[in-house]
Amino acid sequence: MPLKDRFGLPVTCATAAALEDYITGVDLLLSAWPGAEARLDRALAADPDFALAHIARARLLQLQARMPEAKAAAADAGSRADRVTARERRHIEAITLTINGAAGEALAMVRAHTSEYPRDALPLSLALGVFGLLGFSGRRDHHELQLALLEELAPNWGDDWWFLGYLGWAYIETGEVAKGVRLVERSLAGNQCNAHAAHQRVHGFFESGDAAGGVGFLESWLKGYDRAGHLHCHLSWHLALFELACGDAARAQAIYLDNIRPSVAQAAPMLVLADSASFLWRWRFYDMVPSLDQEWAEVAAHARRYFPHASLAFADLHAALAEAATGNVDSLQTRIAGLQSLANDGRLPPGEVAPALCAGAAALGRGDDSKAAQIFEPALADLSRIGGSHAQREVFEDSLIVAYLRSGQSAKAAPLLSARLGRRPSARDEAWLALCSSNGPER
Repeated sequence: MPLKDRFGLPVTCATAAALEDYITGVDLLLSAWPGAEARLDRALAADPDFALAHIARARLLQLQARMPEAKAAAADAGSRADRVTARERRHIEAITLTINGAAGEALAMVRAHTSEYPRDALPLSLALGVFGLLGFSGRRDHHELQLALLEELAPNWGDDWWFLGYLGWAYIETGEVAKGVRLVERSLAGNQCNAHAAHQRVHGFFESGDAAGGVGFLESWLKGYDRAGHLHCHLSWHLALFELACGDAARAQAIYLDNIRPSVAQAAPMLVLADSASFLWRWRFYDMVPSLDQEWAEVAAHARRYFPHASLAFADLHAALAEAATGNVDSLQTRIAGLQSLANDGRLPPGEVAPALCAGAAALGRGDDSKAAQIFEPALADLSRIGGSHAQREVFEDSLIVAYLRSGQSAKAAPLLSARLGRRPSARDEAWLALCSSNGPER
């Protein structure tokens, strides 16, 4: 009988022991749990020609932003493609395209591949999540597209813990929060050590406005999750924001300093940048005390090191927050110009909204609140094109609300706040709405 992976697909592999390590390594990769690299290395030690183990390792290295190593591992897999089945070759090709930056071709291949092999998890995973091929496609409806894809494939997956988590998250992000949470909880029941499902459950708390529930869940779950875990920094970010929502600023500050700032976080550079910059931006424009402005220098240095030039819009947006907060006008204007050039050339999936949001941040950072509101207001219609989740993109909605309130345009802030409060409770939104009722502060 041919050797098969956990999803029932035949695998070209020399030994059952190597396959066992591969299966474990892939599950660890798919659950963002530490240990995947060691198991994949062990599989390759037992079978150096194990092509799927090479490409799984390449994908793991890509997620860790170790790009030269990822490309080398993908090349190792490709050099063995003549020894494997047609399904395995396309599996390798889809992941290699992603690693090499051919996102459009990779997405097309993933769609074709999953229609024929709906249970081939690793290629499917490329399309999913807020930073996946769909999330970074520049489409306004990327959340809806993920849900449609997963609903189409769901009959093939049963109660698989990995698939249930992503299907539940897709429902949560498209407004069916209770339905999504039930699926995510089934995912966690199938594998409690699934950091993606823990993250997906956290979005259920966010979308339902249950900050206290989010604190309780994360404080318990994070106890068993190593700081080296891919999502440790990001889950800590969620915890810090939940603490802010509950009114415990001191606890939120401590979480930032201990788990999120660049000098302590162990996540991939883009996650560290997005989490640290968006936390400090909120802190600054929520008028929290004490000031954390001294923390911005570290974030700005991180942005300069890893994202010195306009390239990936989601990273550039958060680099722009750091540049605006530190008053680095030249770097910020260069970044905006770079994004605009990419957009003009059709090489920036989110298009014009990315440089516009950076320009809005620049205006808000220098205290030109009316200009910030003028820029942010039309950009919000295309906000989803930047990728990320509702929770991540909300920092730009907050920026527009702050710009409205500080420039005496409370009447424009009120409908935004009322719409958000219609979706979920929020003490901060209620306080802001009360300011609108009293005509708000002016500058």
